[in-house]
Amino acid sequence: MRIGLSGIMVDNQDKALAFYTNVLGFTVKNDIPMGQFRWLTVTSPEGADGVELVLEPIGFPPAHAYQTALYAAGIPATAFLTSDIHKEYQRLKDLGVVFRGEPNNMGPIIGVMFEDTCGNLINLVQPL
Repeated sequence: MRIGLSGIMVDNQDKALAFYTNVLGFTVKNDIPMGQFRWLTVTSPEGADGVELVLEPIGFPPAHAYQTALYAAGIPATAFLTSDIHKEYQRLKDLGVVFRGEPNNMGPIIGVMFEDTCGNLINLVQPL
């Protein structure tokens, strides 16, 4: 058994696609119309083969409430790994990404949170 798909809820699939591809540098794997929404997945050029991030539309009110509660509490929806957090932090900051602080040593990792423009906080992490 292996993990092939992981999802993140987004408030707007078009906005999410632009952010996750144009800003984060992910590539589109699937973009398939499915009624009013799409089966929309992206992959990381630096990630493991076969692992896709599903940009899931919030069409279910409890899902929206959950996303809003996580964001309000400052809890990240997921985490992305990097081998050079300071370089990635500066690259993303130069592209206008809003961070919640600066990279901080947290024991076995260095981490910092950023906003994905789609209603989520994402933890950017460099394992030590």
